[in-house]
Amino acid sequence: MAGNSFGNHFVISTFGESHGAAIGGMIDGCPAGISINMSDIQAELDRRRPGQSHLTTSRNEADTVEILSGIFEGVTTGAPIGFIIRNNDQKSSDYGHLKDTFRPSHADFTWESKYGIRDYRGGGRSSARETACRVVAGSIAKAFLAMHGIEVSAWVNRVQSIEMPEGKDWYSSTEIESSLVRCPHPDTATAMENLIASTKEKGDTVGGSIRAVARGMKVGLGQPVFHKLHADIASAMMSINAVKGFEYGSGIAGTYRNGSEENDGFAEIDGKITTLTNRSGGIQGGISNGAPIVCTVHFKPVATIMKDQQTVNKDGETVNLVGKGRHDACVLPRAVPIVESMLALTLADQLLKMRSDKVL
Repeated sequence: MAGNSFGNHFVISTFGESHGAAIGGMIDGCPAGISINMSDIQAELDRRRPGQSHLTTSRNEADTVEILSGIFEGVTTGAPIGFIIRNNDQKSSDYGHLKDTFRPSHADFTWESKYGIRDYRGGGRSSARETACRVVAGSIAKAFLAMHGIEVSAWVNRVQSIEMPEGKDWYSSTEIESSLVRCPHPDTATAMENLIASTKEKGDTVGGSIRAVARGMKVGLGQPVFHKLHADIASAMMSINAVKGFEYGSGIAGTYRNGSEENDGFAEIDGKITTLTNRSGGIQGGISNGAPIVCTVHFKPVATIMKDQQTVNKDGETVNLVGKGRHDACVLPRAVPIVESMLALTLADQLLKMRSDKVL
C-alpha cells in the first residue's frame, strides 16, 4: 500500500490505524536549527482531539505526542523527526456489526475491493484519526514558516446554510477559539452551535466550509507547470477526510464576473509592487505574488449517522444498518487545525524548493 507520504522537500509519512496501538509519523527534510516548543504542538493536537465539547465525538483521547528523534534540547537537528501518538480509548466492540457490512459513503466497500481485507474497527487506516499526525507535522512546519515571517490561520466560515458575513482578512487565535465551533463571528457562531446540537440530537450530521489564510507571503512560491501553488494546496486539502471541494481567491464566485471586475490591478506602494485587490488569492500563474494566500475548503456531512440505513453485506444481501458508536455531528470545528496544517506543510515544502532554486 503506497500513498502514505506528502511533500517533496518537507516530507511527512504517517502510519497507524484508528484502533491500533498507536498512530505516528516521520518528518524528513526538516531543516536544522528550528526552535520547537512541545507545548505548542500539544496545543494544536488539543484543538483537533476528540471529546473536547458536547458538539464532538465522545471518544476521549489525550492525543499526547511522543517525539522519538530529530529534536534535541528543543531544536531540530536536521535528522528525521519520528513521533507517535498512542491510542487509549478504543472501543472496538462498537464496530463488530460492521465486519461484513459496507457502510454508506465510507471506504469499506472500495477498500475491501482493492485490498481484499480491511480493518473495520473505526475505519482502520482510512479513519480521520490519521490526521492527528498531520497536525504534529503541521505545527513543526508552522515554526519553520514563522522564521520566514509567514503565519497560517483558519476558521469555520459556514455550517450548512449558516455563513458568517464577509469581514476581516485575518482573525486572531483568540477570536477563533472564542467559540466551540471556531467561528470568529459571535452571532454566527451561536447559530452554528445551535444547528450542530439540534442535528446531533436527531442522529444526523451537517457539513460546511473552512476559510484558511497565510500572510507574510513571499513572491515566488509555486512550480509551473504541474506543481502550481494552488494545485499543490488543492491536492493537500483534498487529501483530508470528508473534503468535497476547494477554492482559492474569489473561487467559483469569480466565474460569474467579467474580467474587468475580477482582475487584480498592480500598483507601487511604499516602493513595493503589490496588487490593489486579492481576488487571485495571492496566487497568479501558479506562483505566489506576495499577497495573502486565501482558500476555502468544503466538507461534506460526516458519513456516519445515528439513523438506520439500508445497505448490503459482502454477500450482496440487504442489511439494515443500525446507527451506533461515537461520532461527530459536524467535523468542521476539529478540522480547522488540520486545514491549517496542510496549508503550512504545502508552503514549507514550496519554501524549501525555493531554497534549492536559489531564489531565497
